[in-house]
Amino acid sequence: RSAGILDVAVTPAGAAEIAGRSRGTPRIANRLLRRVRDFAQVRADGTIDAKVAAAALALYDVDDLGLDRLDRAVLRALVGTFNGGPVGLSTIAVAVGEQPDTVEEVCEPFLVRAGLLARTPRGRVATAAAWHHLGLNPPSAEGLFGSGDA
Repeated sequence: RSAGILDVAVTPAGAAEIAGRSRGTPRIANRLLRRVRDFAQVRADGTIDAKVAAAALALYDVDDLGLDRLDRAVLRALVGTFNGGPVGLSTIAVAVGEQPDTVEEVCEPFLVRAGLLARTPRGRVATAAAWHHLGLNPPSAEGLFGSGDA
């Protein structure tokens, strides 16, 4: 529907590529469609197919799950700087150079829904899926008394 309103030709594969990275949110799908349309008009023949959509979304730094630069910065801070957490919201915000409200209201909802971040009473924790998405192996869970318990 939005492609018709924007008067842009989109193949089913191109639409699927955009939809797959839109987090299941129509507003985000429309925003991505506008960005991909601009890319297609300047760097392609104006038609959005899967290849053009993937190239445009890569240029705009939107990955296969729909995570953008800030989402990945939050995950990298949790995993790299804080070894997966738990970490407080303000500490994460300082680590990524954003306001705590931005992290809490913009990043966290999707990261939690996608199973990449868990909010616990002690703070935010990166899930095993977050580690894997970043191409890392999560630390092995040790027993209650360390690795020497029986």
